[in-house]
Amino acid sequence: MPKIVDREARRQAVADAVLRVAGRDGLESASLRNVAQEAGLAVGSVRHYFTDHGEMLLFAMDELADRIERRVRDHAGALLDPATDAADRRTGTEELLAEFLPLDGARHEEAALWLTFTTAARTRPELRPRAERTHQGMRELLTRVLGEARRAGGLAEDLDIAVETLRLSALLDGLALQAVAQGPTEVTPRAMRQVLRRHLDSLRPANR
Repeated sequence: MPKIVDREARRQAVADAVLRVAGRDGLESASLRNVAQEAGLAVGSVRHYFTDHGEMLLFAMDELADRIERRVRDHAGALLDPATDAADRRTGTEELLAEFLPLDGARHEEAALWLTFTTAARTRPELRPRAERTHQGMRELLTRVLGEARRAGGLAEDLDIAVETLRLSALLDGLALQAVAQGPTEVTPRAMRQVLRRHLDSLRPANR
């Protein structure tokens, strides 16, 4: 009997190989040949599952973004529940936002890879919509989180949500970039958490 191949599983294996090659050697090294070798496949097999190199890279970028988004959604469900009390909301907000920071080995690798892909998106049109969609999704989530916190009395009533969304997004992006560029011994997980916590504290009403 002919061997039955799970198409999506094989595409996933190729995406994982792209991420390993890109993380180790840079995205410019993630050629069809190098990725096929990393995945233990013939180049023709990779071409069977992806129409071209651009589609392969985009699929890997989608997988990377989905990993981050799945973790964020796990926190967002409880956090955006109106029944969540103030203490749990404060803790939940910090933990949700921490998912955007490279606080451990896995998240540091993801942050480095995401920076690689978004930088490449400047000159690779096929990657640009995914980068823009992910950044827009992050901003929308931050807007919802801040808006719900203000509604629940955890933030000052006169807080400009649009401005604070941009400020928080810039803070998270900046911390992630510095941690990737300088390494976790220079920009430590503890320091990143302290900066995030202090920023969130600065948004609370003066009497709380």
